[in-house]
Amino acid sequence: MTPRERVAAWLDEHDAEAAWFAEPNTFAWFTGGDNRISTAADVGAAAVGYDGESVTVVTDNIEADRLAEEELPDDANVESFTWYESSLGEAVAETSPDPAVADFDAPGLGEIDAADLRRPLHDGAIEAYRSLSRDVVEAVESVLHEAESTDTEREVTARLQRALTERAITTPVVLVGSADRAQAYRHYTVKDEPLGAYALVSVTSEREGLYTSLTRTVAFDPPEWLDSRTEAAMCVEATALAATREVGRAGGQAKEVFGAIQDAYAEVEYPGEWQLHHQGGAAGYAGREWFGTPDADDTVRLPMAYAWNPTVQGAKSEGTVLVTGEGIDPLTEPDDWPTTEVEAIGYDLTIERPAVLER
Repeated sequence: MTPRERVAAWLDEHDAEAAWFAEPNTFAWFTGGDNRISTAADVGAAAVGYDGESVTVVTDNIEADRLAEEELPDDANVESFTWYESSLGEAVAETSPDPAVADFDAPGLGEIDAADLRRPLHDGAIEAYRSLSRDVVEAVESVLHEAESTDTEREVTARLQRALTERAITTPVVLVGSADRAQAYRHYTVKDEPLGAYALVSVTSEREGLYTSLTRTVAFDPPEWLDSRTEAAMCVEATALAATREVGRAGGQAKEVFGAIQDAYAEVEYPGEWQLHHQGGAAGYAGREWFGTPDADDTVRLPMAYAWNPTVQGAKSEGTVLVTGEGIDPLTEPDDWPTTEVEAIGYDLTIERPAVLER
């Protein structure tokens, strides 16, 4: 179902006349456009409403023309208010039929959490996801092929951000962990440390509202344990993907996948590692639409992107993968990078994952 069909069905089910979305990820899901001025804001500068037939976008007079010309579908009706005379919520309340709901504070309107509406991925999002992921892979790998052990984390981060920006991609998360810090921390936020013996590089990148995540490991004088720990993390990731496919086919819950992750860590002889870092989860119109935990009751939906990111101290395996009822399609598969073939534990799946690039 398209976003419009999903919202129309929701309105019928809940006896509502309209639904309004101003949270940037849901605005992007519904319109394909961007309503953000500040990336730090939880609510964008415009709200899109749908009544089952027509699309209306409410915004202030500063943004109306630009949004209409650059961000919105041709059939969207744009209603503007003078920026100093009203707020977005008040303008939506004045424009909307009644009863209506919104994913932000609009006087007199009910609440809606659109996360469920965004899942699973609709057909129109999948090709955009492939394109985004290919571009992120190209950008990250090209930068790391030129990296040197004497480069600092901050220098590599700047190159990554430039390479991604040149491809119209924003980077909410860029983690470049030098050898010592990658072993000490699971989230190696950027400092001025030289890379040293090796580096872990993780990014979560966004374009057109979709988010893709990956990790690559580049080594200059790798510690003897790096390959084995990386392969252990790969096996856990492969197991997570295989379990996602099986649980998704049955319409099961995220905690069932997480149980398979815990079992896999034990099988590769790192039973407590899952407690030291989140393991990822569903991706799409958020870096993670939900995170897997031992008690997570989120429904595992297909087709959907999943970004599982298991770690073993100093090593990590992470990619964004489209999981369907028919199979597993790595969106961030390596382009110019070595790979290792690994088997899922307890499932019939063999998959190639990005290995350590030795420079």
